[in-house]
Amino acid sequence: MTTTESPAGTSRQRPGWRRTLANYVALTKPRIIELLLVTTFPVMFLAERGVPPVWLIATTLVGGTLAAASANVLNCYLDRDIDARMHRTSNRPLVTGAISPRAALVFGAVLGVAAVLWLGLVVNWLSAWLALGAIALYVVFYTILLKRRTSQNIVWGGVAGCMPVLIGWSAVTDSLSWAAVILFLVVFFWTPPHYWPLSMRFKEDYAAAGVPMLPVVAQDVAVGRQVVAYTWVTVLTSLVLVPVAPMGWVYTVVAVVSGALFLVEAHRLHGRARDGVTGTALGAMRLFHYSISYLTLLFLGVAVDPLLFFPLR
Repeated sequence: MTTTESPAGTSRQRPGWRRTLANYVALTKPRIIELLLVTTFPVMFLAERGVPPVWLIATTLVGGTLAAASANVLNCYLDRDIDARMHRTSNRPLVTGAISPRAALVFGAVLGVAAVLWLGLVVNWLSAWLALGAIALYVVFYTILLKRRTSQNIVWGGVAGCMPVLIGWSAVTDSLSWAAVILFLVVFFWTPPHYWPLSMRFKEDYAAAGVPMLPVVAQDVAVGRQVVAYTWVTVLTSLVLVPVAPMGWVYTVVAVVSGALFLVEAHRLHGRARDGVTGTALGAMRLFHYSISYLTLLFLGVAVDPLLFFPLR
């Protein structure tokens, strides 16, 4: 810590560089970035039908990280008023004043420019434009236009979270394909049954902030019904990849088994809601955490499956 004199003559402490760095990193929401990258590099293996060049994997992940970080920082900048009214986000650096809004805005913009230039110059320009589209979708379409206006915000706003699939595919092939579109749709349909359980757990927070997440404006049983419907569509869409890609037995087994467990958890949540169970006993966070495991396992299957049929390079 360093100490400076304020105009009134009292001393105040400024955080050291480690704390400042940690605050800037926190703005990027690293845990969300990790989840986005989980859907990026496995798709590259499928697009390559083997192991892509290590340099291509590394450079694509760097570009994807920069793009996701930019979107998350700009989201924090725009949502700082909401974050201040929600308990689970009240410690974010923009809320506490650890980072100024202007600094965050500049940081987010620089990250976005760096992401586009990096992908365009090092990978290819299709990946770069897709990354720019992902940032715009998350910041403008979701954060500005949808989040505060409709309970379907996470459904259509979730398109931004699907873009890493297309970025990973285009990084390898400099094109897109039906296989990439199907995986895009898997993530699209997976997003509501992933995020709505979290919203059910923290619906008081969202209500206090005036954000009309579906669990805020609808009964738990209605939300559970929607979760079940989207989970079924997610699992069925994942199986469409088998004939289209085509995929082997590894992916097929993983998709069926992990998908079946996903459905069981979704139906359990709906059943508890129908029985009038509320609060933590509803078990919404159990489904939220499993949804992450499901997506990770499914995309691990996407990466491993082609390695059994195509030689390493």
